[in-house]
Amino acid sequence: MTIVFTVLLTLVAVLLVANLSTGEKNVNREMPRLYPASSPQFLRAMGSLLGPGAVGGNRVQELLNGDQIFPAMLSAIRGAKHSITFETYIYWSGDIGREFADALTERASAGVKVHVLLDWVGSAKIDDAFLQKMESAGVEIRKFHKPHWYDWGRMNNRTHRKLLVVDGKAGFTGGVGIAPQWTGAGQDAEHWRDSHFKLEGPAVSQMQAVFMDNWLKVTGQVMHGETYFPALQPAGNSLAQVFSSSPSGGSESMQLMYQLSITAADKSIDLSSAYFVPDELTRKALIEALRRGVKIRLITPGEIIDTDTVRAASRGTWGPLLEAGAEIYEYQPSMYHVKAMVVDKLLVSVGSTNFDNRSFRLNDEANLNVFDTSFAEQQTQVFEDDLKRSRRVSYEEWAARPLKEKVMERMALLLGSQL
Repeated sequence: MTIVFTVLLTLVAVLLVANLSTGEKNVNREMPRLYPASSPQFLRAMGSLLGPGAVGGNRVQELLNGDQIFPAMLSAIRGAKHSITFETYIYWSGDIGREFADALTERASAGVKVHVLLDWVGSAKIDDAFLQKMESAGVEIRKFHKPHWYDWGRMNNRTHRKLLVVDGKAGFTGGVGIAPQWTGAGQDAEHWRDSHFKLEGPAVSQMQAVFMDNWLKVTGQVMHGETYFPALQPAGNSLAQVFSSSPSGGSESMQLMYQLSITAADKSIDLSSAYFVPDELTRKALIEALRRGVKIRLITPGEIIDTDTVRAASRGTWGPLLEAGAEIYEYQPSMYHVKAMVVDKLLVSVGSTNFDNRSFRLNDEANLNVFDTSFAEQQTQVFEDDLKRSRRVSYEEWAARPLKEKVMERMALLLGSQL
């Protein structure tokens, strides 16, 4: 019995270590500043290091909160003629979940090819009736990394991507999940503040390719042809790229993007972050930017947040940033779930990525980068509007926080590799 118990204990320990592992090697050295964000070399580096290069002829539209986001997504789905590819982390129940299930079901019944990829962890609360209805109509539904006893470690690698592509011509990405919390206008604790973005133009094919990457991993199916990758005409004037990261292939891409952008910043960084728990390397990059005169403003959740552990860990990292001159604000009306960065009013990066270790190293993520001064000005105004609903935290206030909070922060930071 002792031998059996030892073997079982060893097996559990091995599986636990696998579950908590971060996969590939990670970026662990400071990046030298070689050029500003306004330099053509910055654009070339972003394309060369992250994957696809930026392509022109795109139109990007911001959608603020559920009242704008869901009608636009549902309208695109209901108008689909050939294909729908949909990958999301959160898909729960409620009226909005039913509305999406009904729309996807109707299109599949009409002969549209509909493929839905749900994260096994994030979709745990979905109503089985929704799944049955969609599958009965011909919707192909797969779960990402459904665990088995022999590979529990995969469960820690989740698809956190939020991607919807319709007919290969219109794409959506951002922070929104399919759940009641995202409905409304971000007006209270039950209705979260979030942003999503509609993309039209040549970069949509890059977004489709990101979806296909995980669909191939899960199903082994290679989907191509005009149904999914039609010829795309210019729809606007924006340069854009869609890139991804994953522990199984390029887990460093997201951290590289943030490091490059922070290091290249000359004037300003406006960061909207639902979960802000930067590692030491990223904190150093932010502080170096502050020291060379870059104005850094951060909006993150206040007391209304879905995980107190993340808030505690986040606040535990603020001291050196505040002392160096960063402006940190806590959003007041509701949970702040926005994930966006504006650098020098030149680059806007949006998508599923949080500013934490889980997004940088553990999850599958996808971001849309837009290189367009006009669009950056628009997103700066959105940021300014959110600032009006936020409360600034000073270094003095942070330093004087109660001992109980400091202890909780220290404990939360012990879990930093999983946050």
